[in-house]
Amino acid sequence: MKIKIVSLMLALLLVGTSIFAGGAQDQGQDDSMMEKVSNNVEVLHWWTSGGEAAALNVLKEDLEKKGISWTDSPVAGGGGEGAMTVLKSRAVAGNPPVAVQMLGFDIIDWAELGLLANLNDVAEKENWDAVIPDALKGFSKYNGVWVAAPVNIHSTNWVWANKKMLDDLGISIPETWDEFVMALEKVKASGKIALAHGGQAWQDATVFDSIVISTGGPEFYKKTMIDLDDAALRSDMMVEAFKRMAVLRSFVDDNFSGRDWNLASSMVIEGQAAFQIMGDWAKGEFKNAGQVPGEDFVAFRFPETQGTVTFNADQFVMFNVDESQQAAQKELASSIVAPGFQIAFNLVKGSVPARTDISDAEFDIVGKKGMKDLAEASANGTLFGSMAHGHGAPASVKNALYDVVTSHFNGMYTSEEAAAELADAIKSAQM
Repeated sequence: MKIKIVSLMLALLLVGTSIFAGGAQDQGQDDSMMEKVSNNVEVLHWWTSGGEAAALNVLKEDLEKKGISWTDSPVAGGGGEGAMTVLKSRAVAGNPPVAVQMLGFDIIDWAELGLLANLNDVAEKENWDAVIPDALKGFSKYNGVWVAAPVNIHSTNWVWANKKMLDDLGISIPETWDEFVMALEKVKASGKIALAHGGQAWQDATVFDSIVISTGGPEFYKKTMIDLDDAALRSDMMVEAFKRMAVLRSFVDDNFSGRDWNLASSMVIEGQAAFQIMGDWAKGEFKNAGQVPGEDFVAFRFPETQGTVTFNADQFVMFNVDESQQAAQKELASSIVAPGFQIAFNLVKGSVPARTDISDAEFDIVGKKGMKDLAEASANGTLFGSMAHGHGAPASVKNALYDVVTSHFNGMYTSEEAAAELADAIKSAQM
């Protein structure tokens, strides 16, 4: 969904943007007419899987200790498209939630509309600028104003595997593309499902992110997915990337279409499938099922992406709300960035903290690796926003990529056609 559109702006003007002016009352209004202070926060999000719900409960409990109640407004859909559609309707109706889970460029789009709260007083008091990485600040702040509280940093180029199945079949952790294909072939020959996958556009694009890096390296990813270089998008290297996507398509089961990502994770957990290509939020599903990393499952970087990290970051964007709700809203923002919550939440969620000053002592082997990989990629210039998750380019470009990648994955384009279609679609999306 491209939020920054004229129709939305016109609709907001019709209902009166004064609704969003931080709850400011007409100067002549009698204080007795003011609403009572609200100790409730309504939060719109798409964390509806078991592992995600467990992680979110950490935040709810933290707020309850502060006397703040939580009104849950979940919208199913792992990529957040459904939640953004609901948010658009709520905004047009003049009834935004206190906070909304959001990713990347979507935050900038809403900030440009002037509908977000100013969190600078909380951020300055708690020194957010010193502990939040610059890569995240580019989305958390707009024109020097903090408008969102970052929850975590997810890295997206992971593969998850059922350890027993790999051990039984004598499969070692693949480090190259060829080794990965050989492993997939071995699983398929055994009669098991080689690759658990959900046929949804954002899941296809998540795989594509890793494929692009694996095929052409980090510089090629930056050229195509960040810089949107037309020549690189049309290159033979991009054709090869699509050919690799077609190879992976041959290893998914016939019922993959429309499957939610967490159901694909369950296939690996239950021993129905060997591998899943998914971001580190998948670890929350394994942990929620009582599985132990290194014993029940293994996680590794997508072959030939080692040293590179593609990321997204869940943030809670704060909307301009009535003055009566602002104190609770700021408590929510403060709780999200607090070190204790960052540790507790990310231990459950599978991601790593959004703060750079947190020790990895309490994290498992996957979490420690995630934090180490992130630090190294950041230092080496190989930390990139995930195109698939709205951190590589604006939503219009991301959605254009979704259409082409999914169409190719479902056999509508040859790899040569897909590369040309992708370049054309991205070019059109930027006009």
